[in-house]
Amino acid sequence: MLKQGVSLNDVYKTIQAFMGGYFINYFNRFGRQWQVYLEAESKDRATAENVGQFYVRNGNAENVPLSTLTSVKPRLGPEFTLRFDEYRSAQINGSAAPGYSAEQATDALEAVFKQTMPREMGFDYSGISFQEQKAREGVPPSMVFGLSLLFVFLVLAALYESWSLPFSVLLSTPVAVFGAFCVLWLRRVILGKFLPPYMVQIESDIYSQIGLIMLIGLAAKNAIVIVEFAKDQFEQGRPLAEAALEGARLRLRPILMTSFAFILGCVPLWTATGAGAVARQIMGTTVIGGMVAASALGIFFVPAIFYLVEKVSGAGRESASEMLRAAPAPAPGD
Repeated sequence: MLKQGVSLNDVYKTIQAFMGGYFINYFNRFGRQWQVYLEAESKDRATAENVGQFYVRNGNAENVPLSTLTSVKPRLGPEFTLRFDEYRSAQINGSAAPGYSAEQATDALEAVFKQTMPREMGFDYSGISFQEQKAREGVPPSMVFGLSLLFVFLVLAALYESWSLPFSVLLSTPVAVFGAFCVLWLRRVILGKFLPPYMVQIESDIYSQIGLIMLIGLAAKNAIVIVEFAKDQFEQGRPLAEAALEGARLRLRPILMTSFAFILGCVPLWTATGAGAVARQIMGTTVIGGMVAASALGIFFVPAIFYLVEKVSGAGRESASEMLRAAPAPAPGD
């Protein structure tokens, strides 16, 4: 090419102009602005072998055919090169098989990658998979539940102005959690007998954890109603055991009314269908199971827990001493 006095830049421009198109300028006509492009006829640029029909001018003002300067060879290659963080990469798209979670799918993908790929190759996640990996690195569920219980405890301590009464409320929440896990297990076992495994995905996951956090407040609400009335009865001078039983008796009907209203409101979650149905079913199963347990068993546990906590904290002894101090002194002649 250099021997024939042809510039490499002229060769590139000629190929671009005839085979692809080369912009020249604009011109105005009919009140509009038009673009001018230089290119060969469509039949002359239909195949790469037609490049030999075009000529390029050398340094001696002579036309040299491009066929003497170029050669066309078919070669396979990608349309584009994908890069990730400035590294050449290959994108892998996949989804979990029915009956398996996204975490299990990513773990299997990482295991296969380590077994088959050389050591100098690495991998990373993007999109939703990247967000899932970052979420796993966040606050663990145990800390979330611990902080939830701590804030509920502090709010109750400020409400009752006591450090012992909040325990009467919070110690009733394990009953709701136990009921939630029991109903989740029962629904998975019962459905597993009639449906294929990939259609039974009721398990403990992030949606059940959200439901458990809701149960902390819902179960505490029922206990708060009983404890508050029992505390009022006790401060009015009734014995501790009678005050606990009276508080449970007086607030039984409101507790059942609110609990059944919430349970019936969550039935659509229990029977959800369509896209995202499994997530709603798990959450509905958790909250319904927990509220059924909190309503059926919690009303018996809360008075007993209130009695034990107050006994341990010395409330009974303090009440007896206050009653003795409040009693009138005997007359001199008595």
